[in-house]
Amino acid sequence: MAERLRIGIVVGEASGDILGASLMQALKLSHPHAEFEGIGGPLMLAQGFNSHYPMERLAVMGLVEPLKRLPELLRIRSSLKQHFITNPPDLFLGIDAPDFNLGLELALRKQGLLTAHYVSPSVWAWRSGRVHKIAKAVDRMLTLFPFEAQFYHQHNVPVSFIGHPLADKFPLQNNQQQAKDALAITGQQPLVALLPGSRGGEVRMLGEAFIETARWCLHQRADLQFILPAANEARYQQLQAMLAQRGAGLPITLIQGGSQTAMAAADVVLMASGTTTLEAMLLKRPMVVAYKMAKLSYAIISRMVKSKFISLPNLLANEQLVPEVLQDDVRPEMLGPLVLEALQNQAKRDVLDKRFTELHQELKRDASARAAEVLLKMIQHRRDETSAGQA
Repeated sequence: MAERLRIGIVVGEASGDILGASLMQALKLSHPHAEFEGIGGPLMLAQGFNSHYPMERLAVMGLVEPLKRLPELLRIRSSLKQHFITNPPDLFLGIDAPDFNLGLELALRKQGLLTAHYVSPSVWAWRSGRVHKIAKAVDRMLTLFPFEAQFYHQHNVPVSFIGHPLADKFPLQNNQQQAKDALAITGQQPLVALLPGSRGGEVRMLGEAFIETARWCLHQRADLQFILPAANEARYQQLQAMLAQRGAGLPITLIQGGSQTAMAAADVVLMASGTTTLEAMLLKRPMVVAYKMAKLSYAIISRMVKSKFISLPNLLANEQLVPEVLQDDVRPEMLGPLVLEALQNQAKRDVLDKRFTELHQELKRDASARAAEVLLKMIQHRRDETSAGQA
């Protein structure tokens, strides 16, 4: 493929910017003069990406904010659609941001453009009917997890499992002592990391229960110490207020940032469900996963979700490797015994270490290089088809 290469990409948030920049680097290894345009973030811009709009214009969350911004988002999508139809790239790739990208991919594919999507929406867990729109919108889905690829195979959607970029970055063996040194943690007391989430609502639902669980555990084992990383300044202030009210005198060290280091240093992690559970798995840390939300929201969503598990380690293994505690069970009497069990059951810790390593190896596929390979093959196949049709 010595021909000129031009790829359209749209990302909507920081995680997509990371994936996009890494993918651009991988594509440039074989196509150093490749051109990339659409919507990208600062990491992609540093790679020479031509962004038609600031990525932040797509980074909307919640229920009300997207509705308020809907006219602007529709204008941006319409503008990109017209641009790419008028100036067709070799391929258009939407990276995550499915609410924005799938509609754009569908419109472009109807006009004959080659399209792909990187990072699957959670169609395997809820709103599975979206797979029919995805089948019409993309020539290929690129997934981070193997169970996602299985779902698309079952629905006859072309798919490639490329692995997870985080698995490429994490070493197969965790250096716990190095992490403790980085946090200036001394002594041999067992360390429990508390991660009640990165959003205010998560911390509000889980923060006090986690602090009270620390108190419960200390009644059973007085030698424990705890570390509580806050995702940002707002969460730091929120957790500091909780500790002042509920955690006075407890050996809980509050830090700002450093959640990965805190998990790597810990002997066990009590944490909110989310992507961070994947990081804990890649660090080979025993964990207890908790999830809680407003009762009405939970009543609605629990009827829609079809997955047996909520945490990524269990989803990847398709079995319950780590305990999951939901809703009204999120209280010290339920969480505390599970934390101590994860801390003290050495046989189970050894089994977890082995299974987590196996799952890590399954995800460690040099994801960006594999994604680049898949996309270049798609482009070459389309060019071959076009040449054959013109012959």
